[in-house]
Amino acid sequence: MTAEVHTPSQVFRVMLRMEIKPGLEDEFERTWTEVGDSVTSHRANLGQWLSRSIEEPGIYYIVSDWVDEPQFRAFEHSDRHLDHRQKLHPFRSGGSMVTMNVVAHLEGGSSGERWS
Repeated sequence: MTAEVHTPSQVFRVMLRMEIKPGLEDEFERTWTEVGDSVTSHRANLGQWLSRSIEEPGIYYIVSDWVDEPQFRAFEHSDRHLDHRQKLHPFRSGGSMVTMNVVAHLEGGSSGERWS
């Protein structure tokens, strides 16, 4: 299988802000990692990231990139997504979602190198 390169203008990005119930953060992180394949194995998904806020306890951000909006929306309304959401829902006390199109990307000085 050959990797397909997507220009930034083709990338549809979804960012979730999740408020996790106090004391459930470690279990949420483990569960997110365990069920993440239900998202990343979708043919239209380009990858996803989980980040924990430094300033706000219990706040996480999930960013996922998609080849385009229509394919993300199809995933969003699928049984696969419903199952994924049900596994993460017990940890949530609130949250929000924003969607966007990536319009530019600049490589950093350490592109391709592992973070230390």
